[in-house]
Amino acid sequence: MAAVLDNEELVLALEKSLPEISDEHAQAAESWFPHEWVPWDKGRNFRFLGGEDWKPEDANLNETAAAATLALLLTKGNLPSYHRVLAMYFPAFSDWRQLVGVWTAEDNRHSVVLRDYLVTTRAIDPVDAENRRRIHVVAGWRQHTEDVEHIGPMDALALLAVHENQSVIFINRLKEYADDPVLVSILDKIAVDDAVQASTFQAFLMAGMVADQEATVLAVDRALEEIEHIGADIADYDAQRELFSDFEDASTDASIAAKLADELKLESVQELSPEAEAARQRILARAKGQA
Repeated sequence: MAAVLDNEELVLALEKSLPEISDEHAQAAESWFPHEWVPWDKGRNFRFLGGEDWKPEDANLNETAAAATLALLLTKGNLPSYHRVLAMYFPAFSDWRQLVGVWTAEDNRHSVVLRDYLVTTRAIDPVDAENRRRIHVVAGWRQHTEDVEHIGPMDALALLAVHENQSVIFINRLKEYADDPVLVSILDKIAVDDAVQASTFQAFLMAGMVADQEATVLAVDRALEEIEHIGADIADYDAQRELFSDFEDASTDASIAAKLADELKLESVQELSPEAEAARQRILARAKGQA
């Protein structure tokens, strides 16, 4: 059984993969600008500037698309929390600055374009959306001591690998309900970003298998165990969440487990401790929809 590294040693070991993974991300990533995808010609002033405030009849999306798009926006708007979890071990003032910064900038444009689209087209109540954004960001994601005390470097990477894969699945389901071609185009751009980001975090998990397969397998197991479906953490959103409750389920969770198991070649991993071996078996069972 390979030696187990402490957190500092593990981060240093992962840094050896930084140049290659950063290059791979840069080659796969697409350059696009949020302002180019917003139908500004559909916009008009609100009452404060002499126009009219939003009214229900302005809404131009079906209920499911509107509820799911707002859930996606609120999740993307909670980027500071995700950044803080990642920066626990990969801070901006280290060699990780470029990669973490690029990911943060890419993900931030998702909330920018979604909010601009929804407000410009009056697809949803902008006052309600802003009030929800403030409450959601203040509450944060894993912003309590008990939520992060077990998180190590591989946990942060595994959580985000799972999350980005979730986002791709959620967006692809949302596109089936989006009855505006412009919104579909926006969702396509976001999904491509999320898929590239998922691949980047998965690449670090593969590097982790080389550096410390024990920590990596355990982290992936915990991340899969703790999957929280998009929108599940939004306060007072039960009725809206019910509209898109089938976007993610046990089968989509299993597909993410299967993808990670395949990427990390978990079927053939050997020489694990009893604890890590049990975790490996749980991951493989999830991948087959048996957990």
